[in-house]
Order: sequence, then C-alpha cells, then structure tokens
Amino acid sequence: MKNTILSLAILFTCLTQAQQIDQPQPVHIEVTGSGTPVLLIPGFTVPGESWDSIVGQLEKNHECHILTLAGFGGKAPIEFPWLPKVNESIENYIHKNQLNNLTVIGHSLGGTIATWLASRENNKISKIILIDALPATGALMIPNFDPESLAYDSPFNNRLLSMDETEFEQMAQGMAQGMSLYAETQESIKDWLILADRKTYVYGYTDYLKLDVREDLKNISVPVTIIAADKPYGRAMVEQTYTDQYANLAKYDLIIADNSAHFVMFDKPEWFMEQIKQILAVH
Repeated sequence: MKNTILSLAILFTCLTQAQQIDQPQPVHIEVTGSGTPVLLIPGFTVPGESWDSIVGQLEKNHECHILTLAGFGGKAPIEFPWLPKVNESIENYIHKNQLNNLTVIGHSLGGTIATWLASRENNKISKIILIDALPATGALMIPNFDPESLAYDSPFNNRLLSMDETEFEQMAQGMAQGMSLYAETQESIKDWLILADRKTYVYGYTDYLKLDVREDLKNISVPVTIIAADKPYGRAMVEQTYTDQYANLAKYDLIIADNSAHFVMFDKPEWFMEQIKQILAVH
C-alpha cells in the first residue's frame, strides 16, 4: 500500500512538472556573450531579434539576455492579464539568475518595464536605458486618463479582434510608417505586428495603456538615461512630454535623437550604438 501511494505521488509530481514545462511562458530569453550582464527588452509586438545588430557589438564585453514576450515573434500566447505576468516573470528571472550589476535596456514598452523593475525593492539593477519610452503611455494618449476605466471588452478592442487579415495588414502598414523613417524597417515592423497573436496584441495593449508607473519613479535611485526620438512632434514637444511624464524621477539624462522616429536603433544605428557604449562605460 505504501509503495502504491509513493508511486502515485511520484507520478503526480512528474505530471505536474511536465505540465509546467508545457505551459506557455510569459517571456523567452536567449543568452549570448560574457561579461557584465545586460537585459534587452523589446517594444510591443517586437521580437528579441530586433536587438541583433546591437547584441553583435555588446556581446564582446557583456552577457546579453535578449527577451521576446509571449504572443510575439511566433511565441505562444499566455492567459490574461498578460503584462503583469510578463513583469513578474522578468523580475523573477533576474533574481533567479543573480544578475547583479545589471543594465536594463528597454525600447518603448520595454522601457516602461525597465522603469517598473528599477522601482522595485531589492532589485539588482545598476542602471537603465530607456528608448522612446514613457512611464504612462495611456496618460499621453487618453484624455482624462483613468486606468480603471480601461477594459478588454470595449468597442475598439472588439473591432480590432474582428478585423480580417487584409484589414489588419492595412492598419499595420499605416502604423509602421510612423515608427521608422525607412521603408525596409517599416516592412519589418509591419511583419512583427501581423505575426503577433491577435488577442495578445489587443488585450496586451490594453494592459500596456493601463500601466502607470509615474508614482513609482520616486523609488528609483539608479542612473537613468532616456533616448527619445524627435519625430514626429519636434524637439520642444518631446522635451515637454518627457519633463511632464518623468516629473517624479529625481535625476535622469535625456538625449534626443535628431531626425529619428520611434525605432531610434534602426533610424540612427551608428549614433545610437555610440550612445549605448558611452552610457555602459560610465560606472
């Protein structure tokens, strides 16, 4: 009898572990290079491969941890709410792998996540680099912003979910044209949008708009560098927007990329890489 119970217990444990392994993960991480760690978080719908040219230079002196978020880049989607699971998973990964003296580089949503991570207690982050990223994107886009009023079930979301492939591709093309100055990059951005799991795109973006870490900025003590694009609104508007959104952050460096749209790393690759190297070189 005891042997039977023991066998059943072992079987249950094995099945549970197998189910955990089979479950889609909130984040997928590739590691390359050696040296002080750098965690690279892409923007919304963007896979980790978007960092390839940057990693190719950083991996000589840094251990690069490159993320792709669930539902994007062909990765399996997860249950909702999506973004809280992503954030928690990244935080756990940093602690589990003891990534001390860590620099987090985040683009767009990835930068917002980096800000959230740096505001957490007992974090292991030494500096963050934010690329065209805001602590409350929803507050910029929605008049009378109230995160609690945003819901998955909305006319706008339902319309996005009901789009056929042609309609969605047309929308993606239009969006991509505003995110980079160059046709080749616009095509990649469009393809990433189309490849994204549709529900993750729709409901995940609701999660993104709900996220407001402006109050959490008060908890950040590590160096922060923001690299912002000047297109399409111009330098003066960009400076005002970042001043307003980062009002609770005691100190940060703001670098504005002239003649660049949202994907600064693609529009100004050599200039961008030089900025990253200089920031990483400062201890």
